[in-house]
Amino acid sequence: MSRTLILVTGAQGQLGQSFQWIHKFGPKSSDLILLGRDKLDITQTDSIARALDQYKPTVLINAAAYTAVDKAESEPETAHLINGIAPGILAAACAERGIALIHVSTDYVFDGLASQPYAEDAPTCPASVYGQSKLAGEQAVLTALPSSIILRTSWVFSQFGNNFLKTMLRLGRERTELSIVDDQIGGPSYAPHIAQVLLQLAERLCESKQDTGKQQSPSGVYHFAGQPSVSWYGFAQEIFDQAVKLDLLAQAPTLTAISTNQYPTPAKRPAQSSLQQGRLDALLGAQAIERDWRRGIKQSLLALKQMR
Repeated sequence: MSRTLILVTGAQGQLGQSFQWIHKFGPKSSDLILLGRDKLDITQTDSIARALDQYKPTVLINAAAYTAVDKAESEPETAHLINGIAPGILAAACAERGIALIHVSTDYVFDGLASQPYAEDAPTCPASVYGQSKLAGEQAVLTALPSSIILRTSWVFSQFGNNFLKTMLRLGRERTELSIVDDQIGGPSYAPHIAQVLLQLAERLCESKQDTGKQQSPSGVYHFAGQPSVSWYGFAQEIFDQAVKLDLLAQAPTLTAISTNQYPTPAKRPAQSSLQQGRLDALLGAQAIERDWRRGIKQSLLALKQMR
């Protein structure tokens, strides 16, 4: 297979930095270009056109997003512009140029009231502005470019950017006791694991574009999330256990499990947002996908320890 170009938006985010990190290792059949907002602003048609015409990618992975879940409640216009409208503009530009598109979405498109993990085709009903904006983005992408792939993921963490793991480490150094929500269940997703899956999907798209007569190009909605499912309380426990073992903390704080009602936030979180992942397994093979968030915690902590 000839070398192809994969272009990634959102270079400064957790996913963007994760692409840079994992792309340093192993053989590569494709070239990777990462662009930040200064080089590709997904809200600006001219910026999109310039970047796509300059680099001429085979596949574009849209990892740019407005991710301030609580702030979105007071900034709905900004959230909808970046998460809801801009992905459709990006998809239309890709459609004009014959570029395949993978768009990253979220478990927040669900209300969290289901008693079992959500399937890819489960009815959506977001309970927050953030979730509504991300659902609008999914719909805009699939309308403009029906052959696109939507990858929903959840509870993203890593050694990069701002996230729950890094917040827990900071609070663990500052406090001896912490109260953590124990009635929200989901799948913590290590950002480099997500990036690896996105690259695998991009490679599949590249292969199908070069060999259209022999295989159908993947499209539609796929789910990826870390496993096993856990509460924020359980997630925090594992973070602190590993941090103490790696000498990043002298002692873990005492944790108290609380309910969502005891920790109100501007944006409503899904109570249960575990994701079924059968479509992704069928496409890539379950053995080819790394999902263990406990390994992601270890890799994050080791990287942070090296940065000290």
